[in-house]
Amino acid sequence: MRLQKTRILPLIEASFVTFLWSSSYVLIRIGLKEINPLAFAAYRYFLASLILLLPFYLQFRKNKISRFNLRQIGVFLILGFTGFFIAQGFQFLGLFFLNSVTVTFILNLTPLFVLGLSILFLNEWPSKVQLIGIIMTLFGVIIFFYDALADFGTAVGVLITLVSGIGWAFYIILSRHCLSKDNESVITLTSIAMIFGAFMLLGTTGLTGNLVNVSLNGWMIILWLSIVNTAIAFFLWNHALKTLKAIEQAILQNSMLIQISLMAFFFLQEPISEYNILGMIIVFSGVLVAQLRTKKEGNTKIS
Repeated sequence: MRLQKTRILPLIEASFVTFLWSSSYVLIRIGLKEINPLAFAAYRYFLASLILLLPFYLQFRKNKISRFNLRQIGVFLILGFTGFFIAQGFQFLGLFFLNSVTVTFILNLTPLFVLGLSILFLNEWPSKVQLIGIIMTLFGVIIFFYDALADFGTAVGVLITLVSGIGWAFYIILSRHCLSKDNESVITLTSIAMIFGAFMLLGTTGLTGNLVNVSLNGWMIILWLSIVNTAIAFFLWNHALKTLKAIEQAILQNSMLIQISLMAFFFLQEPISEYNILGMIIVFSGVLVAQLRTKKEGNTKIS
């Protein structure tokens, strides 16, 4: 078994993104004390999409990006709906109803959705070694949250977060298809899908009367999340998705529970139990195993 050199940079990119997204949980929990979840998500992704439109416009002016056809527009609309309106918008709602521990636990079921969709739509089957890594990771998630399952008291919050995970799984699968098989531009896919999703969030926020004024501290959080944890992070995530399989990145994303727990411990004073520590070790090991492939499997092209 070996780790291909061509996969090192994508793995570094995706791992760095998981760190940024893990820090988002802490910032979102702080921001939700002041900003309602719909407005929070809408402001964040609308600003981030405007930032991403600048490099898109520059590439378009240099004729590096061709004009869209109706099929592309339809795909970008679906990506905006699943990846931002559903996945991100519902995640904010989930964090409003549930604590970060419970939300993270539910979202760590996303690889199961991605695995099924990858087999169904992309014909991407995990190797035997990767399957072991997936099982290890999910087992670690169960152990990690063994003493936190009592937090499942709010059925609405659980349902909302599950929908968020399913939306994110669809986004990863469709993005993987567009980037690897249709050879879609990373900046085009990221920016246009996000602007569509942002307008959906903003429109829903306005129609439901949830547009609110935000303090200076609130805007500082929103700006950081928009520029670093969204615009830069989504570009790097989708760039890595050109090389890595959808299920590989979904499994790598599971490592966020370790990062979130440590950040919550230091910044939100949330305790870490012995189950958490044991779960961290198993999940970390599972994530590493899931990234390994045999030489034969590593050279197999996606059909």
